[in-house]
Amino acid sequence: MTEIFNSTTLTAIGGPGLMTVYTNITKSQTQLNFLEQMWAAWYAYMGNDTLATGLLFFLTHELMYFGRCLPWYIIGKISFFNRWKIQPSYIPSDKEQWECLKSVLKSHFLVEALPIWTFHPLCVKLGISVAVPFPRITTMALQWALFFVLEDCWHYWAHRLFHYGPFYKLIHKQHHRYAAPFGLTAEYAHPIEVMSLGFGTVGFPIIYAYITGDLHLFTVTLWVVMRLFQAVDAHSGYEFPWSLHHFVPFWAGSDHHDLHHHYFIGNYASSFRWWDYTLDTEAGPEAKKDRERRMKAKQGPNGIKTKAFK
Repeated sequence: MTEIFNSTTLTAIGGPGLMTVYTNITKSQTQLNFLEQMWAAWYAYMGNDTLATGLLFFLTHELMYFGRCLPWYIIGKISFFNRWKIQPSYIPSDKEQWECLKSVLKSHFLVEALPIWTFHPLCVKLGISVAVPFPRITTMALQWALFFVLEDCWHYWAHRLFHYGPFYKLIHKQHHRYAAPFGLTAEYAHPIEVMSLGFGTVGFPIIYAYITGDLHLFTVTLWVVMRLFQAVDAHSGYEFPWSLHHFVPFWAGSDHHDLHHHYFIGNYASSFRWWDYTLDTEAGPEAKKDRERRMKAKQGPNGIKTKAFK
């Protein structure tokens, strides 16, 4: 904890409970904002950085993931929202939701928990800071943008590889159990897929910290939260007039990923549309018709491919 406070300060702010520590910090560290005070109180209260980081990451992941899944579950129970269901003929049953929930929880505790709990020693080695105050919001925003772009690139190519022959049959087929996805299915996947695609989320911040030596754990924490929200929303099965891609055309969103589940091919990227557009791997009937139109445009009247002349 010397990175945040010295021993004298720790003695002064210590107390029997988290709220007591937080209250003492708000009085002694008035230059910090609310989130910085809460962050400092958590690490001061825990007294063990490895335990504090591990528990912080694990609880953040569980609360944010299932907290984001819950609204989609409730929406699925209200017929009013069926008008925005991408595949309205399929509403997941409680049994399917329960089976998916059990599988996801098993993955969280048996596959993802160990790397989470060993993350802090890696942070120390890489110089990922846990100190307060936090970096400037502009600094964090640029890092988040970079992570989104890098993760999307990794996800596209890794996901596309998982659709190749044996990789699909032995690994990725589990994720495609539900042709009409719902929120909980975002992390319903084979352990190998969870770890490999998860590298896009955690691996690039690690590489960034190794290269620059300038990254804060709070930045990583919020990046993970945003990535969780993106993944769950992409699997929600609902497309609203206010969905983000209507305002940010290159954003993928639920309509993009739902087509992937429906047709089992194409639309491999996670957050953005540019990889699928550029490499002609867009899914769905409209994309298929567009490809056919382009093929016909390259052919002559007798179906013979023509050459362009200068």
